[in-house]
Amino acid sequence: MSIMIDFSKDRTRESRSAIERLYINMRHLFIRGSYKPMGISGKSLIDALLVLEPEIYGSIKDPVKIELDGLLYVMERLPDGIEECQFIKLVSREGFEEAGYVPIIPIKRRRNCFRIDKNRMYIEMTRGRSDIYDILTHLTFLYIESEKIKNKALDQKGRISQDWLKLEEVVVMEENNEDFDEKKATVYLSNFLGRTIQETQEGVLKFQNGNNKHSLYHIIYWLGKVSIEEAQQQRQREVTFSEQLKDSVGQHIYGGQWAGKIKAFLLEKAWSQRPIHIISANLHSILNSIYGFAALPDHTFSSIEELAVETSQDSEKKLQPRIREYALQHGMYEIKDDTGTNLQVQIFDLDAVDQDDLSPELKNSKLAGEKPVLIVMDYAFGEQAFECMDELLKPLETSVSTLFNIKSISIVGKAGILTGDKGDIMIPTAHVFEGTADNYPLHNDFASEDFVQDDYQVYEGPMITVLGTSLQNKDVLNHFVTSTWNAIGLEMEGAHYQKAIQSAARIRLSIDKNVKVRYAYYASDNPLKTGSTLASGSLGMEGIGPTYLISIKVLQKILAGS
Repeated sequence: MSIMIDFSKDRTRESRSAIERLYINMRHLFIRGSYKPMGISGKSLIDALLVLEPEIYGSIKDPVKIELDGLLYVMERLPDGIEECQFIKLVSREGFEEAGYVPIIPIKRRRNCFRIDKNRMYIEMTRGRSDIYDILTHLTFLYIESEKIKNKALDQKGRISQDWLKLEEVVVMEENNEDFDEKKATVYLSNFLGRTIQETQEGVLKFQNGNNKHSLYHIIYWLGKVSIEEAQQQRQREVTFSEQLKDSVGQHIYGGQWAGKIKAFLLEKAWSQRPIHIISANLHSILNSIYGFAALPDHTFSSIEELAVETSQDSEKKLQPRIREYALQHGMYEIKDDTGTNLQVQIFDLDAVDQDDLSPELKNSKLAGEKPVLIVMDYAFGEQAFECMDELLKPLETSVSTLFNIKSISIVGKAGILTGDKGDIMIPTAHVFEGTADNYPLHNDFASEDFVQDDYQVYEGPMITVLGTSLQNKDVLNHFVTSTWNAIGLEMEGAHYQKAIQSAARIRLSIDKNVKVRYAYYASDNPLKTGSTLASGSLGMEGIGPTYLISIKVLQKILAGS
């Protein structure tokens, strides 16, 4: 009698176990305070990541090929020059600017980083554990790729190869702004990428177009160089965590300061009892939807989406400052972040907005009763969503305790979809926290019928709040879809937001227990489809439609008094 083995389920269990090991090990190393990437502790992270083989890191497990899309994704989220550094230290806000260091801010992840000297990079971690685990995962990926490069640069006796010396010549000429033969340079580089000439040329071009300070030649060379120096000269790489960071994580220090500024502003304006609506979204969709038409009377637009597309064109970027300046004169206020959360905030006083100046999509919504105040906060990151929302929904404690009149909380998000395509819309009915049995059913004030349009598919159902974007593979994702969870998508903040909302509404009673909650996400990627992961690039202009559709639906409900 033959026994049928379900390899898919075995692989899913293996992958989920690898995720758990990664998080246990990362938490242990954080508490310990340091580790060496090529030491026993660092290799435990490497082994677990290779078992998991995340989709976003593509060919990470291939011993020959360098994963180029994953490398570009990671380098855009890490500070320029990190590939050159032997020592990396994760720190809290500890006054490096005051000491004269100029912050380096990655183009795709707002965080302050400081190049202390040629060998040391300090990176501020102010978004909580999710941010720390995210960056440790990225660093582990870099160390894996750097070892592949080193292995190709050294021969069997540990001597530097001629190909490596040729690549070094290219990098030196590039740094000195000297001309070099790009055809030959591509051949030298391809030897270390394990890629064809065409793939190498495409990779070089992607890095050129990715707004990185350094080229692919430079990054590959330095990743390999630091790894070679460790192997030949015992110059061991090390990742450390400052004592201040270990003391601050989980204490709501930055979120408390951030929320305190917002609530103090509302109190100063005597708006605490005005209808207040909180929106988590990007910082252009609500702004453009409310003020775009009035700010640009010399332009003719048929819809907010058309306005958004027009103002996003490189040739028309000058229009965006016009909208912002108009908004600042007609009821919008900006709360600049100096707390370290990296969450910018806009506050809109709709009493100062002339309804006749609104776009066609919003003019039919009737502002009933006292005009509302909108608090628009930028996207939070993972567990940071709980910290900031939890603090924002608490009363303001001064000489007296001030409760705020919170009427609704809306999340205009982007997420990975599991049952559709990029650009589709997801309406969650519950958030399930990955790796636990924690689940948060909710009465979503949005439903699929709110988004009936020919251009978009709409999916309604549970969503998974994952531990990190870099820790998913097809086996784990298929489990979310095919198990009885019946998940439609995955994101990083939903369960954390809902945990804060439920505790404020049902336990602490600092907001109305019947507060309206609206979650809607557009699909930024489909990690189950090859070529559709986050590493394949952003939606770009294709993301404007669903983003603004959700934003408009939020505003229509608010303006209608719901």
